[in-house]
Amino acid sequence: MIYPKNYESKIGFDEIRQLLKEHCLSTLGKEKADEMTFSDDADTVNEWMSQIREFRRLMQSAEQMPMNYFFDVRESVARIRLENTHLDEDELFDLRRSLETIGIIVNFLNKNNGDDENPEYPYPSLRQLAKDVQTFPAIIRRIDSILDKFGKIKDSATMILAGIRHDMEQTAGSISRTLYTILHSAQREGLVAQDVAPTLRDGRLVIPVAPGLKRRIKGIVHDESATGKTVFIEPTEVVEANNKVRELEAAERREIIRILTVFSDELRPHVQEVLDSYQFLATIDLIHAKAEMAEQMQAFEPQVSTEPHIDWIRAVHPLLQRSLAKQDKKAIPLDIILTKEKRLLIISGPNAGGKSVCLKTVGLLQYMLQCGLSIPVGDRSTVGLFQHIMIDIGDEQSIADDLSTYSSHLLNMKNMMKQANARTLLLIDEFGGGTEPTIGGAIAEAVLKQFWKKQTFAIITTHYQNLKHFAEDHEGVVNGAMLYDRHQMQALFQLSIGQPGSSFAIEIARKTGIPEEVINDASEIVGSDYIQSDKYLQDIVRDKRYWEGKRQTIHQHEKRLEATGERLDASIEEIERERKAILRRAKEQAEELLKEANRKIENAIRDIKEAQAEKEQTRLIREELNQFREQVVSDNTQGLMSEEDFAKKLRQMEERKARKAQRKEKKGEEQRAIAEKMRNSLAASATDNSPLKPGDTVRIKGMDTIGKLESLSGKNAVVIFGDVKTKMKTDRLEHATKPKEEKAKNDHSGLAIQTTRMTSATIEDRKQNFHQDIDVRGMRGDEAVDAVMHFIDDAILVGMSRVRILHGTGTGILRQLIRQYLNTVPNVKKAKDEHVQFGGAGITVVDLD
Repeated sequence: MIYPKNYESKIGFDEIRQLLKEHCLSTLGKEKADEMTFSDDADTVNEWMSQIREFRRLMQSAEQMPMNYFFDVRESVARIRLENTHLDEDELFDLRRSLETIGIIVNFLNKNNGDDENPEYPYPSLRQLAKDVQTFPAIIRRIDSILDKFGKIKDSATMILAGIRHDMEQTAGSISRTLYTILHSAQREGLVAQDVAPTLRDGRLVIPVAPGLKRRIKGIVHDESATGKTVFIEPTEVVEANNKVRELEAAERREIIRILTVFSDELRPHVQEVLDSYQFLATIDLIHAKAEMAEQMQAFEPQVSTEPHIDWIRAVHPLLQRSLAKQDKKAIPLDIILTKEKRLLIISGPNAGGKSVCLKTVGLLQYMLQCGLSIPVGDRSTVGLFQHIMIDIGDEQSIADDLSTYSSHLLNMKNMMKQANARTLLLIDEFGGGTEPTIGGAIAEAVLKQFWKKQTFAIITTHYQNLKHFAEDHEGVVNGAMLYDRHQMQALFQLSIGQPGSSFAIEIARKTGIPEEVINDASEIVGSDYIQSDKYLQDIVRDKRYWEGKRQTIHQHEKRLEATGERLDASIEEIERERKAILRRAKEQAEELLKEANRKIENAIRDIKEAQAEKEQTRLIREELNQFREQVVSDNTQGLMSEEDFAKKLRQMEERKARKAQRKEKKGEEQRAIAEKMRNSLAASATDNSPLKPGDTVRIKGMDTIGKLESLSGKNAVVIFGDVKTKMKTDRLEHATKPKEEKAKNDHSGLAIQTTRMTSATIEDRKQNFHQDIDVRGMRGDEAVDAVMHFIDDAILVGMSRVRILHGTGTGILRQLIRQYLNTVPNVKKAKDEHVQFGGAGITVVDLD
């Protein structure tokens, strides 16, 4: 129940309703705005809030819902329920566009807009509205067969209409040609001015002629100008043609009406479904208007609780805020709380201090909420619903009803006491005013006691001291004060709950210029006790404001300290992460330093080995190594390698390198001995320049290995080296002399048998163990070239077409020496850098013939 009947106008809701209607796109939404009513059902109000919340989110999303063509054609559609009625072209065009809008919105809301991060449908309340709404794609297609994109009947709507319009065009063209012929003739005879052109009068083409010459042109005079200086003549030659045009126009109109009538007959069975779909369009229009107004007011859609209560933070009266905004001012927000523990709020304070504004703010916002509108409160506010909202604000004096102001208040109190219950919100301004203060205060206290017994929620403003004391003696009743700056002598418009307020009557009287003598007399009349109690009350309020300010300051300091502590914790964590990162980098650097030390040791041992008896060179190498060791030891701040460990490591590396060098030297001597034997055995052979043929003894150019040519195929040959058969180019082969066989007693076998077996074993072994890559990084120049030389020989022997030499970038010396050697090898076709993705200039790729 809402009391009184003019509740909306008393709190300003009629202005809110008007503002809402201004945001509507059509009469559909405006009618819905007029139909808004108060509801005390929590599920209904929460659904309204959810619809606004979703629409506001939709307005801010990238995918906008179409909001065009909200035409209200319900009256036109309802009219065609009668037989032999039809829609006209404009109505049909509006129907088509609005039906298309309904279809687009329904499809938009029914589709699944969830994504991977938020699989739930984001607009469930709006989708529920569109759930059972019918769309009419067939009707839209039928209209499109009748109307063009400009809303006019198409020529192709029917064959009859197409024929009529074709005849009209031909007739009109004939009239135009005839009329221009007559006009040009009249111009040549001087009957008509040269700049005259045919014009239209009453739908007929005519020629403008001067009145004195009108008899010179045969025809019908249809009109004359306002000045009388021109008459408009329809020549006799075109009268019949113009008559035919008029007849065709009438036929065209009849055919158009017939087309529209046929369509209306087709639409008639679906009239009710179409009208129902427009209710959906009206609801969408209203929700859109609510969302627009909520954005403008910076309002909030709270979750509504069934239990009646008010806990608002930074509540603002929207109309007051709108009015002050025009003056570049802002309304001061209010924090208001009404709960089961604090049901009755008694607000006192000076006149013009904001008490009535506080009441109207509560009455308006609570009513807006329960009518389904967003309210301008903080997003941490909580709200409940009331079954009854009753208000007593303003002067209700009525001469017609013979009611005084006080009688009107008493009548309101009677109705309130009759209807009030635990789910009622009462808003009473100047409680008990309008009559003699003593009895008025007593009656007000007695009525207040009845409200207290019924556990009614209420906000009451008063100046009566006995009502302020009532709050101290009754549980659930709390005092509140509208604050006033006694030094500046101005209201602060801030509500403070917990202490009563002072009326500041003496201070306000003194500010307005009342003589001091009058003020003193008034003080003596009321007595010093009252004056002192009022001053004590002002001091209490002042002290409360002071300590409240202190509390706020302390709270802010605590928040800053908490923020500082969080920053310090974060800094400590960051320092710990950096410390671990530094230790990790130090460990990596130590490992790299150790590797560098090992490389230095290995290089020093190799240099010493190569220097052999050169004592001076050996001494310089050892001095260089000792300098590096001192550097490592001096940089070893983390205890990575002691001098003893370094010396031990050096001895181990020297011994290992010495053993390796001895094995290598021994193997080299054996290979040199075998090669020397082969060269000696082949030295006597003469060079044969005759062409190669199967059965010849041959060898690879530049090598000592001897084989037998098995077959020739163009430039390719098959050669048998021992037990291995190999294909290669003939230009890589040359004649060789077959070694003479000796008896087995001469060193267990003949030289040829020994060579053959060596060749077979060598080639087979090299083929099985050959790798296409060789790594010469860290070698000296001559070592690297020697290793590459053997590597290329083996590659040629086993028939490789491509190999890779890994020498690194460094200073580029190794790369240069290796390339110089490769240029001297006849079997090397090309030497180039590897692709940048696989090593670039640090690797040489060698293509072999």
